[in-house]
Amino acid sequence: MSPGASIFAARAPRREPGRSPGRPGAGPSGPAAVHRPVLLAEVLAGVEQAFGADASGLYVDGTVGAAGHAAALLQRFPRLELSGFDWDPDSLALAAQRLAPFGPRASLRRARLSELDGELAALGRAPQLLLVDLGVCSLHFDRPERGFSVQADGPLDMRMDPLQETTAADLVARLSEERLADLIWREGGEPRARRVARAIVEARRRAPFLRTGALAELIERTLGPGGKIHPATRTFQALRREVNREDQELEALLVCAERRLAPGGLLATISFHSLEDGAIKRFLRAAGQRGSFEPLVKEPLAPGRAELLDNPRARSARLRLWRRLPSGEGRP
Repeated sequence: MSPGASIFAARAPRREPGRSPGRPGAGPSGPAAVHRPVLLAEVLAGVEQAFGADASGLYVDGTVGAAGHAAALLQRFPRLELSGFDWDPDSLALAAQRLAPFGPRASLRRARLSELDGELAALGRAPQLLLVDLGVCSLHFDRPERGFSVQADGPLDMRMDPLQETTAADLVARLSEERLADLIWREGGEPRARRVARAIVEARRRAPFLRTGALAELIERTLGPGGKIHPATRTFQALRREVNREDQELEALLVCAERRLAPGGLLATISFHSLEDGAIKRFLRAAGQRGSFEPLVKEPLAPGRAELLDNPRARSARLRLWRRLPSGEGRP
């Protein structure tokens, strides 16, 4: 399915002998069954705080992923209708499986965050809820062939949309030492970015970097082991953000939210590092000054101890909840 393909209702998977299709929201067996949506209790509570227990209307999930949040929201609020979007076809396939029990209440479409404004204009309905989870789905880190993980060897890819041309290997091969160092510092926050860039440029003269394992090993040799995270984590983050143009995608999403959310609608953003959260905070503060948004909860919400024990990957997640005001700039 190409980007911009028509919305389709989530289809029920073919049943296997002896296997129950499960209850709505329970999720399928296989990869989607182990996906843990972060800050789920806080998202559900925020929606109830904003709209009450009988929340209704159009719910747009801009990063539907494996549909963990979507399934829970549809189950908790039976009058919500979902239009789910994602730029990754693997995620959409998992979402379609997980959301099949909800039938026509759930529809899915392939689109990037930067394409949401046009998609919502075509829908002709203003959403009451717009949710985005900006983290890379944990399922992608667990699949070495996607090239996101520093822990498992795979092709140096990192594309969320497999149709786009540029991969992480392309960036590592083409960027000058100066541009590579600037990227690793700006998008990854790596304090030793120049040392990493110098080592990469020297090593690529001998052989190109085509695998995640080779790049991660070089960075570990350059910086040394130790710390709470792998030494290559920040460099991998920087490459991933640049490959997928994550800063531009986020900016387009925030502009779309200001333009398309219904008056009184709720914007829920889940971010995983300070670059994302800082951009969201700056935009929403400016939007608040324009009179178009106000915080439903003043401070970002973080995972509780119980969630962190169950899912350590959630440790850096932050949820912001802001309400669209009836007046102010941004509405056409």
